[in-house]
Amino acid sequence: MTFPRAWRGCSVGLAAGLALGLALGRPAAAAPAAVRITPLLLAVHDAPLPFRGSDGRTHLVYELWITNFSSGEAIVEGVEVRGDGAALATLDAAAVAGRLQLAGRREASGTLAGGGTGLLFVHVVLAAGTVPPARLSHVVRAFVAAAPPGLQQMTLAGGAVAVDRRAPVVVGPPLAGARFLAADSCCDATRHTRAALPVDGRVRLAQRFAVDWEQLDGAGRIYVGPRDALASYTIFGQPVLAVADAPVVSVVDGLPEQTPGAFPTAIALDQADGNSVVLDLGEGRFALYAHLQPGSVRVRPGERVRRGQVLGLVGNSGNSVAPHLHFHVMDAPSPLDANGLPYEIDRFAVVGHSPGTAAFDTAEETGTPLTITPVAPPRAVTRALPLDQSLIDFAP
Repeated sequence: MTFPRAWRGCSVGLAAGLALGLALGRPAAAAPAAVRITPLLLAVHDAPLPFRGSDGRTHLVYELWITNFSSGEAIVEGVEVRGDGAALATLDAAAVAGRLQLAGRREASGTLAGGGTGLLFVHVVLAAGTVPPARLSHVVRAFVAAAPPGLQQMTLAGGAVAVDRRAPVVVGPPLAGARFLAADSCCDATRHTRAALPVDGRVRLAQRFAVDWEQLDGAGRIYVGPRDALASYTIFGQPVLAVADAPVVSVVDGLPEQTPGAFPTAIALDQADGNSVVLDLGEGRFALYAHLQPGSVRVRPGERVRRGQVLGLVGNSGNSVAPHLHFHVMDAPSPLDANGLPYEIDRFAVVGHSPGTAAFDTAEETGTPLTITPVAPPRAVTRALPLDQSLIDFAP
């Protein structure tokens, strides 16, 4: 096949395909179908599993991979998420620019360089009473600089995936007591939900549904006293509880506490979770508890624990800036070589909401009270995932 001279510099004959439909050489009587060059390739590698959030709505959380298979920049101007052929959600250019991250980067951008791949972090909240779709697909509007003038604006479809119809695992609470804040939780906080890592030749996102549990005192403070003193923190030393009857898969203990107030430096990858416990919840689901106090872990690998049993105490070991409990559920026993799965806690109460991550970060940095918008009366919730910046009471 020979392309016109003016188009020979375009990636894989992109301009020719866009202009002509690229009818390939077939017998004339066969009524050849038009073939279209699609410079943006769309794929979903990890099918979403619907779950109920503490807002009472059904959520879908996943990543749409977008690869720019052209030689020039591509600006993603909009994405429509479709469920069973009907529109579920629409992201405009600003929403895309805040959710699309180039491979290996943590900052977001709506522009993909030529040959670049990005992950669009998608969060769909279904309307109340809506049955989750069986299949998702996507329609992307983009400006592709490598296309000929007049053909640079295009609309492409792809990224079809069957929705994972398994029920989320239902667990008990990992802590007991009042005023626990679900920090960096699902679904739009970036520190966990977007923590994609290349592990053993695959991109893994073990922390997709992770929560960093903090606790406020009666005045709304995360700590009282010196910021660098472990005992200043309300949550420090709180018992960490088994969320289910389950065997213990792995235990790490003996790693030192870090000084609160700054992230430690030169932490080895296998020590990032600090002192930790992994439980096997069954059916390919595992629970991770991280950053426990050294010497506090009370279980051993192979031991079977009972729901509510104390596993250890909240500490500040590993890659941690302040005492907290990091908890998530994943599809493999490795805290890194796994994908995060949604889960639902069987019962708790939502008693308030913080203004957001920025306000939480300020309260954690300064020790000043975190402003909480109360939920009055507290909302009793059954079988749901606590959403980001929700203030939660767990039954003792």
